[in-house]
Amino acid sequence: MWKGRGSLFKGKRILVIGAGKTGVAAGRFLASCGARVTLADIKADSELRENLGRLDPDVNVVLGGYPQVTPALWDLVVVSPGVPPTAPPVRQAEEAGVPVTGELELAFQLARAPVVAVTGTNGKTTTTALTGEIFRRAGYRVLVGGNIGVPLIDKVETLGPEDVIVAEVSSFQLAATRTFRPRVAVILNITPDHLDWHGDFNAYVEAKARIFRRQGPADFTVLNFDDRITAGLAGRTPGQVIFFSRTHTVDRGVCVQAGKIVLIRPDQTREVCAVGELLLPGSHNLENALAAAAAAWSMGVDARHIADALRTFRGVAHRLELVAEHNGVKYVNDSKGTNPEATIKALDAYNVPIVLIAGGRNKGGSFSSLAAKVKEKVRVLVVLGESASAIEAAVRAEGFESVLRATSLPDAVKLAHREARRGEVVLLSPACASWDMFANYEERGNLFKKVVRELVEGEARGNTQTTG
Repeated sequence: MWKGRGSLFKGKRILVIGAGKTGVAAGRFLASCGARVTLADIKADSELRENLGRLDPDVNVVLGGYPQVTPALWDLVVVSPGVPPTAPPVRQAEEAGVPVTGELELAFQLARAPVVAVTGTNGKTTTTALTGEIFRRAGYRVLVGGNIGVPLIDKVETLGPEDVIVAEVSSFQLAATRTFRPRVAVILNITPDHLDWHGDFNAYVEAKARIFRRQGPADFTVLNFDDRITAGLAGRTPGQVIFFSRTHTVDRGVCVQAGKIVLIRPDQTREVCAVGELLLPGSHNLENALAAAAAAWSMGVDARHIADALRTFRGVAHRLELVAEHNGVKYVNDSKGTNPEATIKALDAYNVPIVLIAGGRNKGGSFSSLAAKVKEKVRVLVVLGESASAIEAAVRAEGFESVLRATSLPDAVKLAHREARRGEVVLLSPACASWDMFANYEERGNLFKKVVRELVEGEARGNTQTTG
C-alpha cells in the first residue's frame, strides 16, 4: 500500500481534530510531508500543553473550538480516536464532501509491512502485545502500536515487506477507515461498550466489523467461536476464517484439547503447550492466548515459537497487574477494566474473596450483570466517581450490602486496604472509563500502584521499627 510520504500530502490543507497523542502524531507527520496543517481541539491550552510541545512549529494550533469546514478551506479532515461523528467539524466535512479519515488509515496507506490488527471489546492490549512477542520469537522485526503504545504513524515507514505490524485498533479508529486491509484481522469479543459514542449496539458491532471489510481471499479473519456476536460475523468476511475456542473443538483454528492448546487444520493437529504453562491468570487470558496463537499461525509462525512466547509472557501494565503482596493480601491493578464485562472477567480470574474498587464514568452500559458477579465473588465493594451511585444501586438490588463510598482513588485504596483479610485480593477494576477523575486509565492505574506501594512500604517500615 506504500506510496511514499511526499506524493500523498504535499501542499494539502489538512485539519486535524483532537490534540491528544494520536492527533499530535498525525499533525507532526503530515507537516513533515509538506502539508499545511491546522490542529484543533475543543480543550484549552492548559490541558494540552505537554502534547502540543511535540508539534512542529509550522503546525497552526486552534484551541477552545473548531474552525469551519468547507471545501474552500480544507482538502482533508483527520479525526483523532474518540472524536465522535457528531462533532461539528466531522459533520460539516461530511455534509460538504470534504474527505474524513483517521490516523490508522493514514498509517495503513504508508505501510509496506503486513498488518495484524486486533480489536474487540476486551483483551485487545494483552492480545496485541502477546502477538507481537510471538512474532519476535519467530525472528520478525515487529512494530506493536496503534491504540497501544506509539501511534502507528510515528514508526510505520521504518518497516519493510519482511517485517510485521501488530496493531491494536479500537472501534473509534475503525469507524474512520476507508481502505484499511489487514493481512490478519482479529476480533476477540463484542459486548456493549462505547454506546455513548456509537449511539447503539448495532452501530458498535458494525464499527468492529470494518476491520475485515476490505479483506480478500488471501487474508485471514480470526474470530472467537465462543462469542455469539463475533462468531456470527464469519459469514460476512471476505477473508479465510480461523476460529479460536476455549470450550469447543474447531475444524480449523486454535482450541483446547485435554488441557493442551492445539492448532488444527483438516490435515494436521499440532500441540503448542499445556494450558497450565501460561503465566497469565484467568479464562479470558486463555482466550487472548488462543487468539494470539491463531493470528501468528495464520501468518505461518511455527508452533514452537508460539509456545515459547506463551510460556514466558507475563502480561502488560494495568491488566490484572500484580502490584504488591503484603500480609497475605494481593493488590492487583486492572485499571484497563473500563466496562462491566472486563471487570466480570477480572473477578472470574480469582477463586478467593475480593475487595473490589469500581467506579468512574459510565460509557452507556448496564451494571446489572456486574452486580450479579459482585454478589458471587466480592466480599467488600468500594465505589467512587460519577457512577458510584449507579453501581451501588445495582448491587443492592442483587442483595449485596457490603458497599463503601470513597471520595477519591487514594481514599478508595485506603478503605480497601483496611477491609482486606489475609488470603484475599484487593482489585482495582473500575468497570468504567477514567475520564471523570483522570486523563486516562494509565494515570488511574499508576496512582493506584503509587498509593498501594506507599501503604505497604509504610507498614513495613513501621513493623521494622517496632521489632527493632
